[in-house]
Amino acid sequence: MAGLALSMVMATIDRGWAQAAAPVLGVQPSAQQPLPPASQPQHIELAPAPVERENPGLINEIGKLFEKSKSILPPLKSPSETINDLSNLTRPSSMVTGRAACVVASNGAPDCKLGADRLCQSKGFKEGKSLDTDASEKCSPVVYVPRHKRGPNDCKTENFVTRALCQ
Repeated sequence: MAGLALSMVMATIDRGWAQAAAPVLGVQPSAQQPLPPASQPQHIELAPAPVERENPGLINEIGKLFEKSKSILPPLKSPSETINDLSNLTRPSSMVTGRAACVVASNGAPDCKLGADRLCQSKGFKEGKSLDTDASEKCSPVVYVPRHKRGPNDCKTENFVTRALCQ
């Protein structure tokens, strides 16, 4: 039995592949490498550093968003520039009081822009914005008759501009 095992081991050794020693990085066997002359300096080439792959995490994406927003959004004005802009808008303005009717828009709501413009034009300005409004109910005289049942069209709400900022 021992002879059979020994013959099997010897048969597998004959069929095995020859393995060479693992190559060392950057070093060639001395038989293939000529010796450099002593007068020339030896240059060593290093492998380039691995490029860092960008981490596409949430924090990184938010950082990109802020960087892009700087180029998209207009630059912010300083507080003094903002105050100067506001004061330029309000210098020619004046607040006026009076009473001008607001027209009823197509949806039934009062449109007081036209009323504010009329109030400002009556005071010598070009246009205005309403600051204060007043509403009153105007009813037909039939509503005041005793025992009259009030209908939906007997009274109408009227809106007026009482104060406006004019320019």
